[in-house]
Amino acid sequence: MKKRQMNRDWIATARTLSEALPYLQRYDGAVVVIKLGGNAMGSDEAMDTFARDVVLMQQVGVNPVIVHGGGPMINQMLDKLDIKSDFVGGKRVTDEATIEVVEMVLSGLVNKRIVQAINAQGGKAVGLSGKDASLITCDPADPALGLVGNPSEIDTSILHTLFNDDAIPVIAPLGAGRNGETFNINGDTAAGAIAAALKADRLLLLTDIDGVRDDSGEVVTELTADQIRQMTREGTISGGMIPKTETALAAIDGGVRAVVILDGRAPNAVLLELYTEHGAGSLIRPR
Repeated sequence: MKKRQMNRDWIATARTLSEALPYLQRYDGAVVVIKLGGNAMGSDEAMDTFARDVVLMQQVGVNPVIVHGGGPMINQMLDKLDIKSDFVGGKRVTDEATIEVVEMVLSGLVNKRIVQAINAQGGKAVGLSGKDASLITCDPADPALGLVGNPSEIDTSILHTLFNDDAIPVIAPLGAGRNGETFNINGDTAAGAIAAALKADRLLLLTDIDGVRDDSGEVVTELTADQIRQMTREGTISGGMIPKTETALAAIDGGVRAVVILDGRAPNAVLLELYTEHGAGSLIRPR
């Protein structure tokens, strides 16, 4: 006969699972859009952990949608191919040669890495770009930047088809122009537009920072849209955080219930945010 003593770690694990029940019920049937930034992808181990978390989310009733970036990987490939870029106002001009590399890296290398990681954990991921099934139609963001687009129309029918088949969409931020062009889209912007079109319950912006900080440098765990606007006017929100909060505000205006900016490098960040009382980042609500 085997004897086993209960240890504190086991009891703590059971308590955590029990305390998650209200959140499991809360998100049953919800659509959660996750923007996975290039810097947040990290190592193979980090990718496997993220993929396992996504599969667990779906197993307990969530419809996850992954929208990914890939800036660092694009830069590496452009350097490898010795393709030089022009910059306007600090932003890369995307010409015909560059967009070919962007599409190759995003729709190929990065997208399939995420798809493979999710499938290896028992999920059924399907890789797409915004060009597939007319998911994202774009207009030029700024003619000076070349083939950089802003989403103007989102057709979510393919995503609902995948939800009905228990599949997990993994979307590269590319879109089709009205004249057959391929446009590169900022990953946060694409995720926000898709989340708004789906009226998602949550948009999670996974990045390499742990949230919105106040003027004393502390992470603020919950804010309203008006507070975000005020902090931006005062200069408390600045630099690279501004595009993320602008994406959050646009998504909320489009019908997303709440947006969270959180550090995607932290283990199990998505699960901590959705299924624990304390969360894992800065939650932004309409009011």
